[in-house]
Amino acid sequence: MTFTGWLTIFGFAAILTALALPFGRYLAAVYTGGRTWLDPVLGAPERFLYRLLRADPSEGQDWRTYAKSLIVFSLAGWLLLFLILRTQTLWDFTGLNPLHYHSAPWNVTFNTTSSFLTNTNWQYYGGETTMSYFSQMAGLTVQNFLSAGVGIVVAVALIRGIVSRGGSSLGNFWQDIVRTVLYVLLPLSIVVALVLVFQGSIQTFSTYLVSHGLTSGGSQSIAVGPVASQEAIKELGTNGGGFFNVNSAHPFENPTGFTNLVEMLAVLIIPAALVFTYGRMTGSRRQGYAIYATMMVMFLGAAVVCYVAEAHGSPAQHAAGIHHGGNLEGKEQRFGIAGSALFDVVTTVTSCGAVNSAIESFTGIGGAVPFANLSASEVIFGGVGTGLYSILLYVLLAVFIGGLMVGRTPEYLGKKIEAREIKLVALGLLITPLAALFSTALATASRAGRASISATGVGPQGFSESFYAYLSQANNNGSAFAGYGGFVQPNAGSLGSHGITFADLLGGFEMLFARYGPILFALAVAGTLVGKRVSPAGLGTMRTDNPTFVILLIGVIILVGALTFFPALLLGPIVQGLTGHLYS
Repeated sequence: MTFTGWLTIFGFAAILTALALPFGRYLAAVYTGGRTWLDPVLGAPERFLYRLLRADPSEGQDWRTYAKSLIVFSLAGWLLLFLILRTQTLWDFTGLNPLHYHSAPWNVTFNTTSSFLTNTNWQYYGGETTMSYFSQMAGLTVQNFLSAGVGIVVAVALIRGIVSRGGSSLGNFWQDIVRTVLYVLLPLSIVVALVLVFQGSIQTFSTYLVSHGLTSGGSQSIAVGPVASQEAIKELGTNGGGFFNVNSAHPFENPTGFTNLVEMLAVLIIPAALVFTYGRMTGSRRQGYAIYATMMVMFLGAAVVCYVAEAHGSPAQHAAGIHHGGNLEGKEQRFGIAGSALFDVVTTVTSCGAVNSAIESFTGIGGAVPFANLSASEVIFGGVGTGLYSILLYVLLAVFIGGLMVGRTPEYLGKKIEAREIKLVALGLLITPLAALFSTALATASRAGRASISATGVGPQGFSESFYAYLSQANNNGSAFAGYGGFVQPNAGSLGSHGITFADLLGGFEMLFARYGPILFALAVAGTLVGKRVSPAGLGTMRTDNPTFVILLIGVIILVGALTFFPALLLGPIVQGLTGHLYS
């Protein structure tokens, strides 16, 4: 551990906060009809898109209509992306990359399509050897914008449900999605892409390069392509899908220590800013500060534990008499231990899943941190939009528990939290862990599922690979313990005989279920709150903007996560950390 390492972690938190505060004010203007400095430039394109979609932005939608529009929009996106990926040979008019395998199996395409639709970007393929430039740009990159937009608009709709003083409207989905893409995601992506290109990321349509070695006959194909444009929205939309198979460890995606910082800020800037947007839209900035404090405390705790564990080194190193230098296995030297540990925490507290190091090469305790982050179900900043609406469900649960403890009817911002709301909240919070645990159990109990574990996945390492894979997909994260893959098993019964990959199908359905289930319940909660009468605060009203509530909220999040995931964590990373000399 070094001073520079600690400065990296806490300096990053300070920079993030300084940027998120003014950006939160900008987002509040975008979603409340306020004027922004982009109105003169984007006003005409915005109106054109409304005409193209035949949408009336002044027409409010109740939660059912809002949800229906969202599902129709997402279904159309799924079908279009599936069609592009299945027919990419027809669209690859450039013919630039002879290494492309244009006939990806339908089951892999199903998994990939479901993955990018749900903001997961789980990858059972190598981008540079599988996807054409057209598929990467018109298919995957476009869906990165749209899936991120869907998450943000759900959070905005829930905010409107909480702060509304009557009626049933949560806004208009079509207006929200158009303004999110035009006024939020697109401008930021242009700025970040230009910074990445300036620092050395590539953005080209040229053919793959061929490098000839010093020895006779040796040559290597070097993949290139329109990387920076996809990298920018990959991070800003908390998507995570890399242009290259090794993701942000590749120097064309993440060339320097400065781009490493920029990419981490890009991942968290929108989730962090939305919290301050929430404070402004509720009329009480302290509400946003309380939620932000909850997220930041848990984030810094995870970053500190991960950094200390990796700087301490692995049990195998200590057994070999190496007590200095920390665990550098699977890490890029240009980022170091602190830059790698912080990047890992940033992308696992969100739904990003981008990686700049090999998570499976972390120590047992260091590797347990991303497990714990995912076990919090996207409430430590979380994905764009998903983090805010997820933690707001926990806020309502904490208010309900606090109200029961003091013997009063639970209230939040003057609205009573009754049985209907808390049932919807509980269902919304339990879908993700149930999906992860059920899928892990099914995979580890079946021959086809166990076959996806890598050859080196012995004992708790193998269980960790399976559990992390389905925990990551359920949380729409996308990172993985490398080695877990989808393979057609010749002895897997009817599944194998029909060439269907078990992991592809199970993961694809899990991602869809764990994405849209919580979204529907969050919108349903918004629908029940939107028309409720507001009661003035009294002497017995529990405050939700002070340190006491922050402590209660953290306790509820940890308690729910521990009750659902602790037994599974014991079987994987924790036991591996305690017996690391056997599995390092």
